Amino acid sequence: MNKPVNANTRLLSLDALRGFDMFFIMGGAGLIAAICNLFPSLDFAAWLSGQMHHVKWDGFTHHDTIFPLFLFIAGVAFPLSLRKQQLAGATNRAICLRVMRRAVVLVLLGLVYNGLFRLQLDTLRFPSVLGRIGVAWAVASIMCVWLKPQVRGWIAALLLVGYALLLTIPAPDVATGVGALTKEGNMVGFIDRLLMPNHIYWRGVMDPEGVLSTLPAVVTAMLGVFTGEWVLREGVSGSRKALFMLLASVVMLALGLVWNQWQPINKMLWSGSFVLTAGAYSLAVFAIFYYIVDIRGYRRWTSFFRIIGVNSITIYMLQEIVSFKGVSQFFLGGVATLLPERWGAVVLALGYVVVCWLVLYLLDRKKIYLKV
Repeated sequence: MNKPVNANTRLLSLDALRGFDMFFIMGGAGLIAAICNLFPSLDFAAWLSGQMHHVKWDGFTHHDTIFPLFLFIAGVAFPLSLRKQQLAGATNRAICLRVMRRAVVLVLLGLVYNGLFRLQLDTLRFPSVLGRIGVAWAVASIMCVWLKPQVRGWIAALLLVGYALLLTIPAPDVATGVGALTKEGNMVGFIDRLLMPNHIYWRGVMDPEGVLSTLPAVVTAMLGVFTGEWVLREGVSGSRKALFMLLASVVMLALGLVWNQWQPINKMLWSGSFVLTAGAYSLAVFAIFYYIVDIRGYRRWTSFFRIIGVNSITIYMLQEIVSFKGVSQFFLGGVATLLPERWGAVVLALGYVVVCWLVLYLLDRKKIYLKV
């Protein structure tokens, strides 16, 4: 149960956790919210439903953990891949070229997701979720290839502190008195408006995956890389590794909450407090999955999530291309009309999840995976 992780070991916990994370994007959040709406008088139901949505600006919900957790998982996976490539004789230069190639593909997929094929190039949004994952992961991975962990630790700290100091400066193109940490007055938005005013999410304001806020996102990926290196460490049992990860997550959460008193937890800005708080969640949930799945060996329950996890980018892209909502409506719309409105919403939301999962199940059966 506590055998060491080697280059040929595939962490099932990573696939399961990636699938658990993507489940909420794949209709899971909508399904949970629909079920919560069945109990409008319950405070817990109202709270849980709120967790299935992003906060508008400052604050933190479960839905705000999805993106950083995915980036963190990508970071965890890299040291395992690196070790395997090095043992196969790959040079550092060849490894870095593969990393950069993957980053470019992810950026291109992000542009496709944003509507590249509509050919509205004058207003096409350049930043994207996949683009940020590609760039931040690539920077963290290349540093992992060339730099020692201690050096990377100092770089991560400097990135967070330097970025935090930049956020204290109000954007120079807004009226006096507009706060430096507001949507309109932050430096992240200023850089976005300066470099790509017509190609951002909130045109003329800022982009939640903008240029400057990619810096702290690199730290999120680095936290994953550090975790992957810890998992590979020899001489420490798997149980102790999981315990230390949980303890580290508590420390990170405490630091994040302290930082929140100075600069609020804010996903749109990817603030330092957000990096630490989301990192604490990511590390804790990975430690739990790692202990249950890879250390204790309880694996049967992971099949549902694993099928999502091994084709996570596939389902992310397909939801923008294929109307799974329409498919659910086609097969279950009639049943939904026979039920009270709230129950009908649950049926359609469940149908959405089932249709998505069945597509991934069929791809898995045929061993078809979108590998980037």
